Amino acid sequence: MKTFQLGDRTVHRIGFGAMQLPGRGAFGPPRDRAEALAVVRRAVELGVDHIDTAQYYGPDVANELLRSALHPYDSRLVLVSKVGAARDDKGGWLPAQEPEQLRAGVLDNLRSLDVERLDVVNLRVTGPDGDFDAQLDAMIAMRDEGLIGAVGLSNITLAQLEHALTRTAVACVQNPYNLVDRGGEDVLRACTDRGIAFVPFFPLGAAFGRERVLGHPAVKSAALRLDATPAQIALAWILAIAPNTLLIPGTASLEHLEENVGAGRVVLDDLALEEIG
Repeated sequence: MKTFQLGDRTVHRIGFGAMQLPGRGAFGPPRDRAEALAVVRRAVELGVDHIDTAQYYGPDVANELLRSALHPYDSRLVLVSKVGAARDDKGGWLPAQEPEQLRAGVLDNLRSLDVERLDVVNLRVTGPDGDFDAQLDAMIAMRDEGLIGAVGLSNITLAQLEHALTRTAVACVQNPYNLVDRGGEDVLRACTDRGIAFVPFFPLGAAFGRERVLGHPAVKSAALRLDATPAQIALAWILAIAPNTLLIPGTASLEHLEENVGAGRVVLDDLALEEIG
């Protein structure tokens, strides 16, 4: 399968994540603004029709770059954002989980992207302290108001997913997942069973786990045998494990963008699937 459903839209299974467009730690201006704009435009040229972003990347930096590069947006482009967090003046991450903060986050995204409606917005759950039902109420209200097309969830447990599904349709789930960190397997399988898009973040490992993914012996062996890079093998593996996985690898490099999108052309053989497990 080359595509999958995301809310009421159909997207290619390799998208683009905007988190790396701002400076280090998704904070401050980009290292190279011209290249960041070129990366965004090239992603769309390569067929990417699903872009994941957040107003708090920067803050405002990722969304401003997307707007500068792509506005007015192609009608085929699906813009997905998230709410539930904020930044301090040094780039620290803060929870923003109250219903009024979630609404303010959606409005900030609409303003910074210069759109009247977002296709999907993910509620990113950042801790156990928030009132999950009140948060869902806020997201459902904004969907019913027409500010967002569909509700997604991020960083959630299986119990939270199952509860949310008693309240509303869920367009997608964004949870950490890669070949060396499969702690979210239960959520992935639940999404697969229900036809919900599963969008793994850190598909190549977080900052301290990347080498464990790219240096995995089975990944390196498959890369040599299949004439691909280790990153392409790791991404192709996520596409292969379930039909509902959507990738949003992020980069501010044209070279890495081409590599990431090229993972969609990699077909893992039985040996690779067996060795990676």
